[in-house]
Amino acid sequence: MDRNFKLLIAYDGAGFHGWQNQPGLDTVQGTLEQAARRVLRHPIEIIGSGRTDAGVHAAGQVANFLTSSSIPVYNCLRAIGSRLPVEINLRDVAEVSRRFHANRSAESKLYRYRIHNSSQRPVEHRTQRYCYHFWHELDAARMREGARFFIGELDFSALASAGCVRETMVRTVLRCDIRRHYDEIAIDVEGKGFLYNQVRNMVGTLIEVGRGRWEPRRVKDIIESRERKEAGPTAPAHGLCLQWVRYPPDVLTPDCDDDPPKPGEAPAAADR
Repeated sequence: MDRNFKLLIAYDGAGFHGWQNQPGLDTVQGTLEQAARRVLRHPIEIIGSGRTDAGVHAAGQVANFLTSSSIPVYNCLRAIGSRLPVEINLRDVAEVSRRFHANRSAESKLYRYRIHNSSQRPVEHRTQRYCYHFWHELDAARMREGARFFIGELDFSALASAGCVRETMVRTVLRCDIRRHYDEIAIDVEGKGFLYNQVRNMVGTLIEVGRGRWEPRRVKDIIESRERKEAGPTAPAHGLCLQWVRYPPDVLTPDCDDDPPKPGEAPAAADR
């Protein structure tokens, strides 16, 4: 009977064309699958909690795969991890219930967007690959006031990239926290799932508020408009990082009596 392995992964997304497999391109999923196949010696498909875009980083991406191998978990961690490039770190491997599905089982996930808000470039701090340098002064208090309009179960059509079509454009944002520490502004967005580029468009909108071009209440008007052209620009990918994904405890331990996930099922709405 196949075992279900859960992976906890961190990666620097700068050199990858996103998470999802793409023919002829370096992706995080493809790199992991290649390393895992060399160790397990059978075809596998690694399922991610969501598809981070090209240039987006992860501190706590979660994935899973089924294997018929009897390899111990710790040996799997060492063997696969040692075959990965320096841009990817396999933080942990655990055997979990076969009901566990990295995408469909997720309860919520948190993305962090980092802005270096200074007239000086962040090279001194060696963070230029991981934060967006924005020259104009930003008012974090105004951004917090605008961010409160993102909270709740809302139609986020205005914050999805043009051409994004889903069965429903409604998503639930649980919190949008903004804090400033000297020259860095961090925006934490936790939600049950996100539309394509939703978080980066939320950040771009908050930047317009923070620089004083828009009033905070305009965020509410943007959401109600459901028009992408009303929102702010898409913030650059390199400032975004997937911090963690939360799951219900009952699927995080092995259970030989449960049924394996059915292959080919349509992904849930929480696909990013």
